[in-house]
Amino acid sequence: MTVLLTISSLIVHFAVLAQGTSNDSKDWQKAFKKADAFVSQLNLTEKIGMITGTLSLATSGCIGNILPVERLDFQGLCLLDGPQAMNRADLVSIFPSGLTAAATWDKDLIYQRGKALGEEFRGKGGHVLLGPVAGPLGRHALGGRNWEGFSPDPYLTGRAMEGTIQGIQSVGVQACAKHYIGNEQETQRSNSFASDGTEIDAISSNIDDRTLHELYLWPFADSVKAGVASFMCSYNRVNQTYACENEVILKDILRDELGFQGYVMSDWFATHSGAKSINAGLDLNMPGVIDASSFITGASYWGANITKYLADGTVSQKRIDDMIQKIMAPYYLLGQDSADFPSVDPSLLFTLAATSGFSLPNVGIPSRDVQGNHAILIRQMASEGTVLLKNTNSALPLKSPKSIGVFGNDVADPTDGLTYGDAYEIGTIDIGGGSGTGRHVYLVSPLEAVRTQARKTGARLQYIIHNEILAANNFVGLYPTPEVCLVFLGTFASEGWDRTEYEADWNSTLVVENVAKRCPNTIVITHSAGLNTLPWADNENVTAIIAAHLPGQESGNSIVDILWGNVNPSAKLPYSIPVNETDYDIPIVNLTDAEVTSPDAWQADFTEGQFIDYRHLDANDIDPRYEFGFGLSYTTFKLQSQLKVEKVVKQLTARPTKTKVSTPGGNAKLWETVLKVRSKVTNTGSIAGATVPQLYVSFPQSGTPVGTPLQVLRGFEKVFLEPGESEDVVFELQRRDVSFWDVKSQDWVIPKGSFGFRVGFSSRDIKSTKNVTLRS
Repeated sequence: MTVLLTISSLIVHFAVLAQGTSNDSKDWQKAFKKADAFVSQLNLTEKIGMITGTLSLATSGCIGNILPVERLDFQGLCLLDGPQAMNRADLVSIFPSGLTAAATWDKDLIYQRGKALGEEFRGKGGHVLLGPVAGPLGRHALGGRNWEGFSPDPYLTGRAMEGTIQGIQSVGVQACAKHYIGNEQETQRSNSFASDGTEIDAISSNIDDRTLHELYLWPFADSVKAGVASFMCSYNRVNQTYACENEVILKDILRDELGFQGYVMSDWFATHSGAKSINAGLDLNMPGVIDASSFITGASYWGANITKYLADGTVSQKRIDDMIQKIMAPYYLLGQDSADFPSVDPSLLFTLAATSGFSLPNVGIPSRDVQGNHAILIRQMASEGTVLLKNTNSALPLKSPKSIGVFGNDVADPTDGLTYGDAYEIGTIDIGGGSGTGRHVYLVSPLEAVRTQARKTGARLQYIIHNEILAANNFVGLYPTPEVCLVFLGTFASEGWDRTEYEADWNSTLVVENVAKRCPNTIVITHSAGLNTLPWADNENVTAIIAAHLPGQESGNSIVDILWGNVNPSAKLPYSIPVNETDYDIPIVNLTDAEVTSPDAWQADFTEGQFIDYRHLDANDIDPRYEFGFGLSYTTFKLQSQLKVEKVVKQLTARPTKTKVSTPGGNAKLWETVLKVRSKVTNTGSIAGATVPQLYVSFPQSGTPVGTPLQVLRGFEKVFLEPGESEDVVFELQRRDVSFWDVKSQDWVIPKGSFGFRVGFSSRDIKSTKNVTLRS
């Protein structure tokens, strides 16, 4: 068996700290000085145009624009979706989803994905990449946009946000941390209108202060610390106030507490007021008009109304200037004023028009090809994000079978062709839907890749790709019974709606059960936009289970790499898989018309606090089918039984020392390393492979308020080892990692009592523990 090394053998890993990104206060000061000089030359009309965004087919084909100021040689800003691929564009790559990236647990690889995305956006002339995503975090396992983000664990998501942002901005493209904050379901995410014309408010995410800080805000704080250029406020309300006019989250927390230097834009049509949103901390209204129907009338809460706000004193000139300074500072910080920054690809205009149903002249302008060699990275990341969940009697890797059966509607080329991601009845799923999707140049389906592999070895290949036939138990055309049966299941999700079922789509359980009746060596592969329950997992004829998530355009090649052992699986679950859907008790709020008795009827009370995913399962002593952090390999690993805990700061105070200057991320003392936890991992198997030692911290329950999780992830390192090789693993913990948010003092506090430091291969596979008191 030939096992390829992990991604490090094919792609040079760059330093995680990107040279093109800076959160150094001196660099920001220089950028703001240039921005100040720019603002001083603007007239009022130009200022209004700078903060009231646009979206027009007559401009550039960008999904959002800040219009040029030609007399100052400012060419404007082009804003483009999205976090997995450039949407509404041609000759671009479809990358693995954020969920897949998180499953790699590989910080360097996540950085490389961000860098490659940034290269494609820059190549098309895009100034702002609208991503990455930390909201939704994943409160609801069925959330329609969970696949765009990373994980319901804030630490894992925070590290993924950091690496992605630094990767994007290393090539001079602005990243945008979104959707800030509490955007945890798509159902009623925006305001709507009843049949009598009454406006019904968007859902209100009602989150207590401690839960906000320790769970949902955590990865956004990492984003600020990473030097992110912009934030996007979300559609929903937060504690009864729309996010884009919520002074508490935009000013008190984001600006004052976290020290955010860049600008806040609204999600498209998420602005609900004029002066109120401006004074609350919104800097850029996208796409300028009130709603889609207003493109014709030009109606806007901002625009010309700003002149009135200035005249009556409800908005100050200083505030307007401040907004533009914040918009322009990242532009200068990342060198986008350089003459070598590419112009916007003119073909974007025609791609957007064509895919929106419009016809424009001169559609023959060729697209700018920005794919480069990113297919190599995509294939490897997809493989490294593929989790091996079950492998009975070493069913995998495959040992040159001479008869192969392939089943399921997720295995084939999409019947609709190479368009955007969608819920095809026939067609493999490699990307979700909505603004985060992308248009394929090519897509390697699993059927194509398995057929290619079968030809290399002279194997016979049979297939049935229609789930209705499989669910009806119709196998008349199958003969002889294959040595191995590969069943591919798909679960699609999209912006705009939430999933309703935990099981995979299209009669998946019947499909698996019927195939397994005939094939004692059935291997199930899921391509899913989120977690699935696996009711057939204990079927003895199901010998292996693989969660391949949303792998991007190299889908088929990446799964063949895993199945035939060209790549040794190293992915770990970035979420927990429950045995039953009832093991998760947080339903998506979905009111009937009869239940909507008032405009503010839609309320989501986050009464579970921090207890989501593994934190919930731990607290309620529920055994998952496959736990958070779990994933098998074709080799074996061992962690030493003894941990070493080194106190870097000998005398820890309860609270961090206050600093006069707020740097990106807030109080710099929170980001200081205070502890180092050391372990050693050994490859005890016969082949090379990678694993992920994980550090969990148990806070002293007696020294913390009610609602403290039993354990939280606070470190992980992906380690590649040859057979018999060992490597020391060092987890560095910052003050924030061992603190809780004290709502009374409004500060991070290290509690008294004994901490448990637990290192293992998953949240339920802890190999060594050491208890240490940090503060007596």
